[in-house]
Amino acid sequence: MPTRESILFCWSGGKDSAMALHSLLQQQKFRVTALLTTVTEGYERISMHGVRRELLQCQVESIGLPLHEVRIPPHCVNSIYEARMQQAVRIFYDRGVRKVAFGDIFLEDLRAYREKNLAGMGITALFPIWKRDTRELVRFFHLQRCRATAVCIDPKVLDPSFAGRELDDSFFRDLPPGADPCGENGEFHTFVFDGPIFRWPVPVRTGEVVHRDGFVFCDLMPETRGARK
Repeated sequence: MPTRESILFCWSGGKDSAMALHSLLQQQKFRVTALLTTVTEGYERISMHGVRRELLQCQVESIGLPLHEVRIPPHCVNSIYEARMQQAVRIFYDRGVRKVAFGDIFLEDLRAYREKNLAGMGITALFPIWKRDTRELVRFFHLQRCRATAVCIDPKVLDPSFAGRELDDSFFRDLPPGADPCGENGEFHTFVFDGPIFRWPVPVRTGEVVHRDGFVFCDLMPETRGARK
């Protein structure tokens, strides 16, 4: 069997990351060497999504891949974010990694930003689910028996009641016209807790819903009980 190429995956903890990672893991030419996640200092939560670091650790334990955290300050400016991401990627570059993958779907400016930053380091950016129809991705999400919870809502687009809801059929039926089914325009962010990339479900329960920095966050809490696959 030919040697598989090592690749680094930028993991947000959400459903699009899960589908992109699943796509990579099905390909025999790649070996995902680690998951890379930004964590906000002080809050100890996944940046933007607001998910507790403890739950991130539960995810990666179930997935069975190493985690590399990039720690950034609250309200991080681009220059600091880029410097710390570059520092992290260089660690893997020195280990022979020449490709980094993302779960982006159709935002052209974001893709160009990622490609430009990585190209200067001799790294190629990959996008396993790029240009997939987001309605089709939702169908695939359910077909694969994936489960996720909406943890961050943009109240300018969605009613705050969407925060804390599981992404079942009713969630997608209730999305208003114009909202992307995958939340690719920032309508919502998610925490995925079950699916084919997991060896066992991550046990979680919903906690307090708070309004902060113009967004609505549902605080997910780790459950002490949960059957493993």
